[in-house]
This record gives sequence, structure tokens and C-alpha cells, in this order.
Amino acid sequence: MSEDRSETGGEFEREPVPDSALLGSGKFWGMYAGEHTAGTEFMIGPLFLSAGASIQDLILGLLLGNFLAVLTWRFLVTPIATRKRMTLYYQLERIAGGSLVKIYNLVNGLLFCFLAGAMITVSASAAGVPFGIFYEVPSATFGFGAPSFTALVLVVGAVMAIVAAGGYQTVARVANIAAPWMIAIFAACGIVSLVQMNATGIDSIVRGDYWRDAVQFVQSRNGPQTFGFWQIVVFAWLCNGAMHFGMSDLSIFRFARSRSSGWAPAIGMFLGHYMAWIAAALLLAALIKVQPDVAVGSDGRVNANPGLLAYQALGWAGILCVVIAGWTTANPTIYRAGLAFQGILPATSRSVMTLVAGAVATLAGAFPNLSAQLLDFVGTYGTVLGPMGAVIVVDFYWMKRFGLQNEFAHRSGIKFNLAVFIAWLLPVAVGLYLIIWRDLFAAYAVIPAWLVCGILYLVLSKFTQREAVAATQPNWNHSANAGA
Repeated sequence: MSEDRSETGGEFEREPVPDSALLGSGKFWGMYAGEHTAGTEFMIGPLFLSAGASIQDLILGLLLGNFLAVLTWRFLVTPIATRKRMTLYYQLERIAGGSLVKIYNLVNGLLFCFLAGAMITVSASAAGVPFGIFYEVPSATFGFGAPSFTALVLVVGAVMAIVAAGGYQTVARVANIAAPWMIAIFAACGIVSLVQMNATGIDSIVRGDYWRDAVQFVQSRNGPQTFGFWQIVVFAWLCNGAMHFGMSDLSIFRFARSRSSGWAPAIGMFLGHYMAWIAAALLLAALIKVQPDVAVGSDGRVNANPGLLAYQALGWAGILCVVIAGWTTANPTIYRAGLAFQGILPATSRSVMTLVAGAVATLAGAFPNLSAQLLDFVGTYGTVLGPMGAVIVVDFYWMKRFGLQNEFAHRSGIKFNLAVFIAWLLPVAVGLYLIIWRDLFAAYAVIPAWLVCGILYLVLSKFTQREAVAATQPNWNHSANAGA
């Protein structure tokens, strides 16, 4: 029996979304524009400059990487989402079993909370500028900022959590309203920065003498780094690896009326992860040229302070843009985390679990150093969460072709699918080892871990399904016939 809509708030967390609740493409274009033209773009863009990327590599690498990301959403995520119309978490429960999915949901929810926390930090960095409350990065990864900044993070995080608790349509409505204005502000930031540096014409932009000067200035204080073309491509493609390769956005596109909605991430990738990243990087380059002393923090290092960068370029409009951009990105991220936590305690309401996720994200936002390490963090969370998406893809397309049952936990009644657990754990463990102890660029591990997980799941299922069927033959026959 379907859940009562009045009790679920129309979110359908544990059943397929019915036709009456499907949404047109406009809802998705607005949400992706708002989510990926975001406060964190003010942080990530300058990090490219700080890491030593050239302007030529940035322009071309982001173009290719974002194109690959759009294709992945459209042709990997959307077909499954519009066929199954289930959240990631409920779909995994039917494949992996409730006990295993609780473990995954906990990891998933916490990592999304840390990502949302970085967005809360970014918004707070702007909200504090008028009050003289500035974003400073402490030396310790889990070090708090100034007490006044921590208090501001708590206020900003509380507002974001309340909005996210309103459900997907509330999140999409906020993004639709804010997105067009934010896109215009990001473009203005880039134009103002070029004017401040007297960079005119395409030749001046591509040649980028001002860019090389800024890179040298940063590295003279922060130490030398390199960030090449293929690193940029892979980062742009896989910085949202948990959402497309990891299938998290099944929870979003399950509401899509047609597969064409799967092109909606393009607006976020090319206006957000392309135009906005470059514009934000130009903000730091301009600040270094015009006011180099302002770009240097009290520790003598150059820190990308998003609120201050936007304020120096556009004044109050820049501050407002950073606040709202962080808000529209954190909202859907907290919403996803709330769904993950609800998967651990299905009897609780999604709204309550979203507020819990908001509280955890707010706590994470109080550690400014987390946002300063976004280039590494997003690759790591893609490595951890992405491979489970391979389980869903293999289960959807390949299990029956190899004579195996899809949604095996649901059909057999098992609570812990060992094949899924081993297939997920092994490549993730190897990936984290290479990232943490061998200094592998984190985004490089996402696709190898994803492919290995899918292959292992298929191979191991040959053995675990046969054993499970043999152990529970009478119950299995009844369940398989009922689910056929």
C-alpha cells in the first residue's frame, strides 16, 4: 500500500514516486543552476590559482571535465531514476539489505554533512564582513575559528536546515528564485576583476600575465604546487562523483517527468563550475594585484576568503551573492543527508532527520579548514560514495543477463548482502590508502574504484546468491515468485 501523502509530505521516501507527483524540466534546471552556481565556487575557483594551475589549462580543462559530468548525469543516472523512481537509499536497501544500507547511509549522510558544512562556512564568511567578523583558517583541520565567526556559522546553518527540512519542492523553489541573479553576479565578478587588472581582449585573458603574477605571489607565501590539465579535467568531472557515479541524484531525478530533465546539470556545470570557478579565481588574482596586503592573512599565507573577495569586487551585492549562493547549495545537500539518515531510522520523519543533518553540517561548518581543503575532500567523498553507484548500475542492467536476481535482498529477505559489502569495501579501502598514504590526487581514484566495485559485485553475487537460495529455499521460491 502506498504511503499516505499527508504523512510523508509528498516525498515518497519508501515507494516509487507516482505520476501525479512528477515535475517538469524547469524545476531541475533551476535547482541545478542554484546548487552548482554556489558559494563554494567562491572557494574552489581561487584554490585552482593557489594550486598553480595555468589560465589556459583551467579554461580548456574545465570545458572538457564539465562536459563529461553532464553526460554522466544524463546517460547514467536519469534512465535508472525515471524507471525505478526510488531514492538512492531505498533502492540500495532492496539490493544490499537493510542492515548494510544503514552503514552506507551513515557514511553517506556524514560526508554530505561535511560538504554542506563547507557551504555554510562560505556563506558565513560573507555574512560576517559587514560586522567585522572575518574568516580565518586555523592550522588544525578541526580547529575552530574566532568565537564570533563560530556563532555566525550557527545562525546561518540553522536557517539553511529549516529550509531544507521543507522538502525537495521548497529547495527547488528557493533555487529557482535565486539562480538567475546569482549567475549575473558571478559574471559581474569576472568582468570587474578583469577591469581591475587592466586585462582587455581575448589575447590578454589567454596570455594571462596577470594570472602568472598572482600564482607566483601565492606560491611565494604558501609554497610551490602544481595542478595540471588532466587534474583539472578529472576534478571537474568527478567533484560531484557521489551524485552521478554514486547515484545520489536518483533521489532528485526520481521526480523527473522525462529523461530530458537529465540535461539540467549542464546549467550548473557551465554557468557554475565553469564560468563561476573562473570568475572566482579572477577575484583572487585581482585582489593580489590591487591590494596584495589584504589577500594575506595574519599567518602570512594567502587564504581565499570568499566573502571578502566578493566584497572587494562588488560591495554589498557581492556579499549577498555569497550568502545566497552558499544557501542554495547547502539546502539540497542537507536534504540528501536527511534522506540518508532517515534510511537508518525509517520510522522517523524526513523533516526531523533533515534537521539532524543540518545540525551536523553546521558543526562541520564551524571548522574553517575543511572548506579550505575542498579540492581534496570532494575527490575523497567521491571515492567513498561513488562505488556504491556501480552496484545499482550492475543490478539494474546486468544481473538478469548473467542469470542472477536483481534486488536480491528484497526478494530473498536477507538483511546484509555480503557481495555488496565486499565489493564496496575493498576498492574504497585501496583508494583511501593511495590517497592518504601515497598522496594520490583524490579524484583519480573514483572511476577505478567504481569499476572494480561493479565487477566484484557481479562476480561475488554468483556465489552468495547460490548459497542464500540453498539456505532459504522455501522462502526464496515464494519471494521470487511474488517479485517476478
